[in-house]
Amino acid sequence: MTSNSRIAFVTGANQGIGLQIATDLAASGLTVLLASRNPERGQTAAQGISGDVHPIQLDVTDKTSIDAAVAQVEQQFGRLDILINNAAISRANGQESETMEHYIQRSRASLIPVDEVRTIWETNVFGVLEVTQAFLPLLRKSKAARIVNVSSGLGSLTINSTPHPYRATFNPGYGASKTALNAITVAFAIDLEAAGIRVNAVTPGFTSTALNNYEGTETVQQGAAEAVRVALSSEHPTGTFTGSVNEPCPW
Repeated sequence: MTSNSRIAFVTGANQGIGLQIATDLAASGLTVLLASRNPERGQTAAQGISGDVHPIQLDVTDKTSIDAAVAQVEQQFGRLDILINNAAISRANGQESETMEHYIQRSRASLIPVDEVRTIWETNVFGVLEVTQAFLPLLRKSKAARIVNVSSGLGSLTINSTPHPYRATFNPGYGASKTALNAITVAFAIDLEAAGIRVNAVTPGFTSTALNNYEGTETVQQGAAEAVRVALSSEHPTGTFTGSVNEPCPW
């Protein structure tokens, strides 16, 4: 790592969109801290990326794990320039291979178990809140800190308040967790604006990943593109929700 390298921390980066974000940032010359709940998978993922990439164990639902990751980053790097909150889950019943059709039907508001909603929100909402708060002291040491939250168009209340073909996918679990994530994004953007820390949400679109049993229609390269663009941009404003290539997404 050179002294002028920007340092980016990506959660949930051992696979899918997170792995592609880490790959793209490393290709842009950044020092990438690849965070993974499973340390072995994180190590394997990091070894497969060209560039300055360092695996770090992180479970966003475990405060001890979060504190250990922050301490490691502080000891090894002294600051953080970019935090990308990508880690997310769509279900909590271990049925990763279930079809989207089955998932949509069983996760309707009238059917989804409340305990499953709590588990999803622990990762997608409270995990983001706690990780971001924990890393803020290191982000404040950066000259141009960025926080990018990987959200989803499924979390848009505006979109889901009007008829559209995928409206039935909005549910109290994953969908509403992304709505809450958007609200947290706005709250941080307001809170950190005076400090010059830009906070934004992005939607990757319907990307083919384990999150949707690989039924998505876009590639991980397409899904990662907007998060990478916003993270690297020196001109993109704070407090936005965008997808594709700087395409505004309604809250």
